[in-house]
Amino acid sequence: MHFSYGIEHEIAFLQENGEFADFSNTRFEKFQAVIDALPLYAHDYPQLRIGDAGIKKKRWYIEGFERFIDSEKVVECAPKGIEIRTTVHNNIAGTITELAESYQLLRETSASHGLRPVLVSRNPWQRDFQPDPPLNKYEEKRREQSAEKQTANIPMLTYGPDLNFSIEGAKPLQIIDIGRKLIFYSPWIIPFSYSSPFLEGKVWHGLSARTYLRTGARPAAMVFLEDPSFLIESFPSLTKRARIPKENGRIEFKAFDSCADFSLYGALLALLKGIALDQSLPGRATTPHTGDHRFSAVQGFEHPEIHRKGTEVLEAAKIALAKDPEVDRLLPLERILHTRKSAAHEMKELFHREGSLKATLNHLVY
Repeated sequence: MHFSYGIEHEIAFLQENGEFADFSNTRFEKFQAVIDALPLYAHDYPQLRIGDAGIKKKRWYIEGFERFIDSEKVVECAPKGIEIRTTVHNNIAGTITELAESYQLLRETSASHGLRPVLVSRNPWQRDFQPDPPLNKYEEKRREQSAEKQTANIPMLTYGPDLNFSIEGAKPLQIIDIGRKLIFYSPWIIPFSYSSPFLEGKVWHGLSARTYLRTGARPAAMVFLEDPSFLIESFPSLTKRARIPKENGRIEFKAFDSCADFSLYGALLALLKGIALDQSLPGRATTPHTGDHRFSAVQGFEHPEIHRKGTEVLEAAKIALAKDPEVDRLLPLERILHTRKSAAHEMKELFHREGSLKATLNHLVY
């Protein structure tokens, strides 16, 4: 089977004074100045989607809450940060290399505009996002168009990756089945990435406030299909109509926390590939189980049951990749299972040493 890969990586920022940059204190124009200074690669298209709002013109674009008046023309956007997306690659190495190069360029450019990337997977200060001004009648009606539009306030507070892959020649039912498998096993593999142990200015009692408050209402995985006859109605969505030909057959895994070490994304892409190829794991789910995700978000691999299930999935992926050169990428995940620790543990220790969230975040610039 021939796989293709891509990554979308959301980034949070600190301002020059060390304050967290979000919709409460940073205008869209501040982020747009960074985007304007970054290059446009004409050969990226048509494999990358520009979108109706015209915001997604480059490999970097602003993530935020778009506002409308009486048409699909965006009139304003409350920003949360900047997203990097890679082009499509036929191997994991090329995907990670491009992401690292795009990140370095963004890091240098944003620094000249008084912004520094910081590792968080959920807004560490804000509990909720409420559109200001409140939604108008057109926006309320627009919100009813999909499950994701109805919960669009939730991702305004979260940062994380979409790890994308597609399989050449795979049929729609095969792709849907892989998506359902990833959703079922999501709670037991996402602790590899946990990096959101802060909430409302304090240390949170678990490891991933992002997972606890997001996954369930929002998708764990999503499948893009060209043929509408295969679309499944669910809340949140499992399937979505492909918007450009390159999206047809794409599987997006959306439940991991952010990683500052991009090689870990390579390990996680290999894990997803192994799960896709595996023929032994029986679990399937159309929507993510909120309770399992919350249990996982609090306990991580320190809990024996989560550790056992995570080990089971990793071993199945390892067997499925036995003759694949990508199998060696799973080694960092084996080490995490051995220590039962994620980035969130180090972040908590850092907080206790520094004594304040602001000081801690300034040490998490990457």
